[in-house]
Amino acid sequence: MQDVAVAPQDVGSVVPGLAERVWINAQEAPQVVQFVRPAPVHRAWPGRAPVQGGDVPVTCEQFRDDVLTLARGFIAAGVGHGDRIALMSRTRYEWTLVDYALWAIGAVTVPVYETASRDQLEWIVADAGAVGCVVENAAHAEMLTDARAGLPALREVWQIDDGDLIALAGQGRDIDDARVETRRKQVTGGDVATIVYTSGTTGRPKGCVLTHRNIYCDVTSAVTVLPQLLHSGASTVLFLPLAHAFARMIQVGMVQTRGTMVHSAEMVGVLEQLRRYRPTFILAVPRVWEKVYTRARQKAEDAHRGWLFAVADWVAERHSRAMDTARGPNLVLRLARQVLDLLAYRKLRAALGGRCRMAIVGGAPLGERLGHFFRGAGITVLEGYGLTETSPALTTNRPEAQRIGTVGLPFPGVEIRIADDGEIQARGEVIFPGYWNNPDATRATFTSDGWLRTGDLGSVDADGFLRVTGRTKEIIVTAAGKNVAPPPIEEAVRAHPLVSQCVLVGDGRPYVAALVTIDEPAWQRWRTRHGHPDASVADLRDDATLRREIQTAVDRANEAVSHPEQVKTFRILPRDLTEADGELTPTLKVKRDVVAQRYADDIEVLYRGH
Repeated sequence: MQDVAVAPQDVGSVVPGLAERVWINAQEAPQVVQFVRPAPVHRAWPGRAPVQGGDVPVTCEQFRDDVLTLARGFIAAGVGHGDRIALMSRTRYEWTLVDYALWAIGAVTVPVYETASRDQLEWIVADAGAVGCVVENAAHAEMLTDARAGLPALREVWQIDDGDLIALAGQGRDIDDARVETRRKQVTGGDVATIVYTSGTTGRPKGCVLTHRNIYCDVTSAVTVLPQLLHSGASTVLFLPLAHAFARMIQVGMVQTRGTMVHSAEMVGVLEQLRRYRPTFILAVPRVWEKVYTRARQKAEDAHRGWLFAVADWVAERHSRAMDTARGPNLVLRLARQVLDLLAYRKLRAALGGRCRMAIVGGAPLGERLGHFFRGAGITVLEGYGLTETSPALTTNRPEAQRIGTVGLPFPGVEIRIADDGEIQARGEVIFPGYWNNPDATRATFTSDGWLRTGDLGSVDADGFLRVTGRTKEIIVTAAGKNVAPPPIEEAVRAHPLVSQCVLVGDGRPYVAALVTIDEPAWQRWRTRHGHPDASVADLRDDATLRREIQTAVDRANEAVSHPEQVKTFRILPRDLTEADGELTPTLKVKRDVVAQRYADDIEVLYRGH
């Protein structure tokens, strides 16, 4: 059994509630801009003049006042210490405002993805026993209206777009500020801060209970090991859903360090947001980086400069890999990179705003190819690892200690060990106390000696860097008994510009096969170039020319694995996988069980005759 630990940092025996930092910031740096609210803003917060047509900066002092005002409203509405309030919205300023207002009075935020179905929303609100729910729009409110009969604890529903938070703040006018102060001071590190229901790729979501101390310790560790990212003067555009624990950690980290955060409600159009606000770092899941890479290549090809991108790609990867050797990049590589920085890499960085030289990635494996490409192009993408159950981060690469292909070193105070069966297990103050209303699941997720079972497989190298190799539940065991970890092979197939998703199948089957989807923007170019300007993927998925193109991606992926692990055949699906159709999680991970069920007939075609 392997294990590795990093010495804990002293956060003190008494940890304050997370909202305490809001009051500290307002006192110590009242005029520092904490948030930027993108235009247009139509409604004025009580005591604030309405602003139209421009971005609205929110200083530390203004944020404290907004949190205080809304906290008084929640008290007026009868929200007590420990009461659960569900929050269903896209990423926006009001999300963060509600979160901190609830924390300021000792209430518990229960995030719900804004893409959740009525059944999912009803399950989470009912299981958490939420007494209130903040929703973004009328469609969300309607889902709750339809489900109200099954939610006896639910007393109030507030709709952001209908001005209900402003009205709620108005209801709190008669509540003395001292009541908020008293409630805030009563919050301790051991109090529950949030119950985060795992989006999951299988089964009913479970509510992960996270305390103020859990989150405080994790964010404090992140600030310690990533001071180049999380500091006063840093800025970021947050476009991941705040219902995801990874994005939530950045929210708390920016408040903790007085960085400036711009909320972006949509991943669509995010490049324009990045060019506009010029963040110093960004947070994204691997799928976003894949799309940035693919779009850059397609843009070059459209300008008849595909050859230049191919050279830039080759040089960036070779230069980055050479950085990890004792001798470093040779003179030819250094000169080539300098030339290509003028011709290509600067344009790529400009697309991210021009100031972003570092990024954090998590949620799924990034892959060595992309990690080396972006570092070679001048953007260091730091890959980390964790779970909702771990608040969420356990490990990360550091700018001064990066090993591409791994998820880095443990955070201070985190212990990692690899069990005899290869499972990654963890221990430390960032580990959650258990699942809400689910003692059986809680017992099952901890070992007899108190370590968290992550369900992931991995290894630790001699220097303590953790490498994640797959999920225990995702490992494919072929009929011949060969264990196959899908992620590395799938990532290699996705490297082809035509491929959007690749899902390996083969559990209990004679060989490994793949379901492949086609990237829509790349498809539009491909079909025109091959004389099918109006054809859909469904029309041509058995076309010999298209299949030869995808076969090249499969062949390239097969070169890196043993014969039993190789993909023997593949099936092109008639359309891409989407979150709207329930095939992807909100962080764009594939729901394998849904895909396997929905495309069972296509899978059978792959094994016909065997």
